[in-house]
Amino acid sequence: MQAPSGGVPARMPLNFRWLVLMAIRDSRRNRSRLLLFISSIILGIAALVAIYSFEHNLKQDINNQAKSLLGADLVIETNKPVKEEALPLLKSLGAERSEERSFASMIYFPKNAGTRLVNIKALEGTYPYYGKIETTPASAGSTFRDHKEALVDKTLMLQFNAKVGDQVKVGEVLFRIAGVLNKAPGQTGFASSVAPSVFIPLRYLQETGLSQKGSRITTNFYYQFEKGFNVEKLVKRIEPRLEKAELDYETVESRKENTGRSFEDLSRFLALVGFIALLLGCIGVASAIHIYIREKINTVAVLRCLGVSSWQALIIYLIQIVGIGFIGSVLGAALGALVQQFLPLVLKDFLPVEITIAISWPAIAQGILLGVIISLLFALLPLISVRNISPLNTLRLSFEETRLFKDPVKWLVYILILLFIFVFTFLQIGGWLQSLYFTLGVLTAFLVLAGMAYALIWLARRFFPSSWSYLWRQGFANLFRPNNQTLILVVSIGLGTAFICTLFFVQGILINRVTLSSSGNQPNMVLFDIQSGQKDSVARLTSQMNLPLLQQVPIVTMRMDEVNGKTLADVNKDSTLKISKRAFEREFRVTYRDSLTASESITEGKWYGTAEPGKPIYVSLEEGYGERIGVKIGDKLKFNVQGALVETVVGSFRKVDWNRIQTNFLLIFPAGVLEDAPQFHVLITRVGSNAESAGFQQAVVKRFPNISIIDLGLVLSVLDEILSKIGFVIRFMAAFSIITGVVVLIASVLISKFQRIRESVLLRTLGASRKQILVITAMEYFFLGSMAAATGILLSLAASWALARFSFETVFQPTLFPVISLFVVITVLTVLIGLFNSRSILNKPPLEVLRNEA
Repeated sequence: MQAPSGGVPARMPLNFRWLVLMAIRDSRRNRSRLLLFISSIILGIAALVAIYSFEHNLKQDINNQAKSLLGADLVIETNKPVKEEALPLLKSLGAERSEERSFASMIYFPKNAGTRLVNIKALEGTYPYYGKIETTPASAGSTFRDHKEALVDKTLMLQFNAKVGDQVKVGEVLFRIAGVLNKAPGQTGFASSVAPSVFIPLRYLQETGLSQKGSRITTNFYYQFEKGFNVEKLVKRIEPRLEKAELDYETVESRKENTGRSFEDLSRFLALVGFIALLLGCIGVASAIHIYIREKINTVAVLRCLGVSSWQALIIYLIQIVGIGFIGSVLGAALGALVQQFLPLVLKDFLPVEITIAISWPAIAQGILLGVIISLLFALLPLISVRNISPLNTLRLSFEETRLFKDPVKWLVYILILLFIFVFTFLQIGGWLQSLYFTLGVLTAFLVLAGMAYALIWLARRFFPSSWSYLWRQGFANLFRPNNQTLILVVSIGLGTAFICTLFFVQGILINRVTLSSSGNQPNMVLFDIQSGQKDSVARLTSQMNLPLLQQVPIVTMRMDEVNGKTLADVNKDSTLKISKRAFEREFRVTYRDSLTASESITEGKWYGTAEPGKPIYVSLEEGYGERIGVKIGDKLKFNVQGALVETVVGSFRKVDWNRIQTNFLLIFPAGVLEDAPQFHVLITRVGSNAESAGFQQAVVKRFPNISIIDLGLVLSVLDEILSKIGFVIRFMAAFSIITGVVVLIASVLISKFQRIRESVLLRTLGASRKQILVITAMEYFFLGSMAAATGILLSLAASWALARFSFETVFQPTLFPVISLFVVITVLTVLIGLFNSRSILNKPPLEVLRNEA
């Protein structure tokens, strides 16, 4: 018999063409339902294609705009005074040279007495050589260098209602505002909200009085070389001399790598968020195919009677799923190509480059391939049951599925799914341990939700409310009847709810962590860069304004020179030494005192508050830092205190509460050692209102312009703005998971409609009214929606508490109103979709419904 006519040679070899034709013929009546099944993965594929396209375009734009990011061919930088022996080298490099000194300082607007901590950039030369300083008016970016003028960040101009032509005071000097600073090389909207910049000419820096001994100033030397000059070769040649002079450098290539690496991490995170949406959709695929195959039992049994083998029957439906999966992936890729047009708008505050929006064919191909693979893997779970359908099922009403422990093929499919998740995560993250944690986390979430679903089914059956009215009992019983949707809805909607709730709670935890620090009588204002000669005067001013002197702390800068007699050069030569290079790479800002503060406690060793003449100097390290650099109690450390070498011994490790707004240190010296070292001081106080804060800042800036002030109220507002932007980006991606959850919900409810048709028709035939069936339907979906939402919220509460307790080390205080709102919305949405899908049953006579569904 010919293939098109439907005949099958008995026990014929595998005939792929015939199997494809059978798959096409069998799908004719069910294509709309198959498309509905596979629609669950469309948004997941769209999210991934959008992210892959964005990453591809970003890499290209970073490569194309790398010179504009750096603004020069080479930058040499240091945060210490430049050594005299290094000056000849610095002056001999490049065809063009510029110099910039940057530091944190207060500025003062005489027009309205406004003050703000900013990042001052004192510039000399024609930098940037690539790109430009974008200003309004456009000419201000170059003309300000020739006069006593400044460029002020646009956020500051708006905050203090300043205009071009107004004055701004930096230290002791009044500058005319030449223009509004819109953008500088490498600057992002995110950075400007954290530390807004003010440019001034370098030749006026000394006149401001802000460049003093002990001031924390970073010096950048910018160089432009002739076209074709090999900068990378140059820096390799002079690198030893730069290291000896304690100078760092950055080239266009290194900036390209660093910038690409930073945004690669962002892309990987967003890809994992999109992948969660895809996994969520795949649950819908697995459940939908499960129901679909149960409806195909008779068809498969007939094929078996005609001589089709169990594996041939499996392949027929596998071809259907692969074909529909391919179509769904193509649709998702097309949607992703559209969505990626908006990603640069969403992420613009975090991007230092202008993104070129272009279609990335590799990203589209990757998304389509991923969609086909993952839809196939998840569809295999229910599809392998087709192997167990025998010809006798033409006479039976149903068939028994092979249990997991009796079917090794199911174990193989589960292992393949977990392996796929692990491999995909590894390709995104790059670390096998983190990938394993993510895979185990996804598995745990699914198992917990599935366990909750099974528990709910068992509880509903075990404690069935027999005393309820008939309609309520009917709706409640649908939770555990055959073909119930409890598992799929609790897992899919629960996971989506848990995901978005956890994101919401984490954002709240971050805000709460800082807010708690400013509550009660905690300090909320920090004055730093106080010179030793100003210490007493600043304290008197603070007391005159009736503000408390909560802390006055001296701070000394130093670097570690040796650990147990070994230098950085020794560590680089001998990899067997258990000393971290990080011990030598940072500049320490330490204090000295004879007692611990309330935020500190000794965890190991003994606290020595005062150094005794002729005995070792015992220092105390923060326990985490001591572990990171590989030192222990009794180790000998030698520090370079601005030229003077000081030998010490590790006497103790401390646990530090970093949440408190006060001076906390990685390293503390005892009293009696550093009193005569070059130092600056920090004063901590508390203001009661915004007006009190503004008055105190104005008084300090007028009398002591070199002193910088951190106002916690401003920190909180900036932090809130930053977290809001980050939260928006995350919510934008999380929306794919939520909408996918809604799609899975709609698909699941539509599937359940086909399962409940005969029951509803039977009830109508027995005399049930339209209203009674609506009530039964509403009750079923009310229980399903509320259980799914409640399970997801409980899971997110547990996860958020764990994050707060063990990761952020803070108190978890969830805001209940949004949670209750989300619970109500999901429950109502589930009920409305269920009722909407019941219209076709209720609006037609029972016989017509049965005829259409037969």
